[in-house]
Amino acid sequence: MPQARHSHPARDYPALRRIDGRHPYKKRIPGGCVEYRVRRRPGGRVAYFNFALAREMGLIPADHPDRLNPRLRRALTDTFGLMIINEYDQMHGPPVPEREIRPHTYMATRYLQLQHADRRGTTSGDGRSIWNGTVRHRGRTWDVSSCGTGVTRLCPATAEQNRFFKTGSDEASYGCGTACLDEGLEAVLMSEIFHRNGIPTERSLAILTFPDGFAINVRAGLNLLRPSHLLVHLKQGNLEALDAAVDCFVERQAGNGLFPHLTDRRRRLEHFAREMARTFGRTAALFESEYIFCWLDWDGDNILADGGIIDYGSVRQLGLYHREYRFDDGPRFSTTLPQQRRKARLIVQNCAQIRDFLLTGRKPPLRSLSRDPVLRLFDQEFTATRLRRLLRSMGLPVDLQGVLLAEEAVAVARFRRVHAYFEGARSARGPVKVPDGFNWNVIFSTRDLLRELPRRYLADPSPIPAAEFMEIALTSYATPEDQALTPYRRRQIRRFQSAYMDLMRAAAAHARADLADVLSLAAERSARINRYARITGDSVSHMVQVLMARRRRLSSRMFHRVMERFIREQVLDPDRDPGGGAPPVRGPEARRLLKGLTTVMEEYREGL
Repeated sequence: MPQARHSHPARDYPALRRIDGRHPYKKRIPGGCVEYRVRRRPGGRVAYFNFALAREMGLIPADHPDRLNPRLRRALTDTFGLMIINEYDQMHGPPVPEREIRPHTYMATRYLQLQHADRRGTTSGDGRSIWNGTVRHRGRTWDVSSCGTGVTRLCPATAEQNRFFKTGSDEASYGCGTACLDEGLEAVLMSEIFHRNGIPTERSLAILTFPDGFAINVRAGLNLLRPSHLLVHLKQGNLEALDAAVDCFVERQAGNGLFPHLTDRRRRLEHFAREMARTFGRTAALFESEYIFCWLDWDGDNILADGGIIDYGSVRQLGLYHREYRFDDGPRFSTTLPQQRRKARLIVQNCAQIRDFLLTGRKPPLRSLSRDPVLRLFDQEFTATRLRRLLRSMGLPVDLQGVLLAEEAVAVARFRRVHAYFEGARSARGPVKVPDGFNWNVIFSTRDLLRELPRRYLADPSPIPAAEFMEIALTSYATPEDQALTPYRRRQIRRFQSAYMDLMRAAAAHARADLADVLSLAAERSARINRYARITGDSVSHMVQVLMARRRRLSSRMFHRVMERFIREQVLDPDRDPGGGAPPVRGPEARRLLKGLTTVMEEYREGL
């Protein structure tokens, strides 16, 4: 114990303390970032720490308990409690004492953003974030970045008004450079739940809060480069910077075992383009199947280059297939859920342009690549992934999914068509305004259908009466007019059930099993996949308000346990283990908080 109290700070959590601003991207890419000196930001407190992620990254020992001790708190606040010394600070002072300034600079990276007027990336990039550095552990390299560390010259406000802003200023939209605890907690919940359900994403490592009410949200990922980090140099025709940026991305992927190590330049660039096509075909299909709104656009700003989700401020988990939902961002509206496919395809087309530009030294017109083979590869990957996710949502295991896709393509396509009708049917009420944009409400929940049908057919294999089918499928958005059992809708109900049962019989035949056994397996798996209460963007926003209101009534340890317990309970993939025994949640206040989170989730399960 005396040694722990008097241990030298530099020896406490050395892997954390080695995160000091140094990153190879700074020196590799000419003009790829703006470097800032940083100072220590006093008064920081650790509101959240992702122990599981920290172990995976080697930042804490494998046997470290899920508990914040004074030395760990200090290492976190010393490492991540930072504020940049920006252009406004340099112009208006007062000067910062040298003893408060860290020895290395930290970078704000440049990347393409459509919200900047020039659309070439000359003014855009990390507007309120810095990259803290890299972490190498067990053969893998991680990137670490922090949001809320001060306003940079790459923020939209500086581009629009041609002046620098003081950190914390509320004079212009996107010009404050700060972050808040609520957005950090939203990112924790969504990113960890997505990650544990097999959805690629950056992850939240830590949240620090400060007396002024602001926070620093620390994120980590195996590769935090976005397509927009590459496209910024493509649009400017900067061959040298583009070559270096692509090499940085490819080398990291290869170093982490995700790309092969290819020494031939042509083969490496062709593989890069093909892999981007596969990645974004799968990603677009995953988002559409799982109702994830990520605001994909051709600039590749709101997505990682490895297909992972980034920046949860523009991410929504929709409870239904709200295909007309649009986010209102002031001067422009977002893409819709199905439009994300077209935007992802444009990212891939830009990657084909990158390939040809780097191979020939000449940038071909983008339209000349409209029939490039990588786009066919994208389409194939999108279609295959979407169909596989549909069979998965029926509760069928991976082996049967593959057999049905290969041997029963006609039956799968038939079910896909009738499923799409019920999934996307919209209310007769028409478009409605919602707090952050516009939507056109969906009147059926196919998740509810796919959860209830196998159990119903196990009890009675005869077709379900139309009225009962409607009772299962209708959502709270359905108006009396939407609930009408028209002759056309009765036919669609018959077609749905017929196509569903044809696939179940085909699965039983290929598995050489009884139909009842396949239905029983589907019922068990589908109950988890299509769970009644699932997180949505609306529910997460409300849950975070509950967490913020009650977190001070709990110890830090119990607060972390409530978070971890809730996240583990949202692992809906039957092929994934939530991981170990759930940590015990003790005490009436903690139990009330956990129950309150579940209640909110149930209330907003169909929302945006």
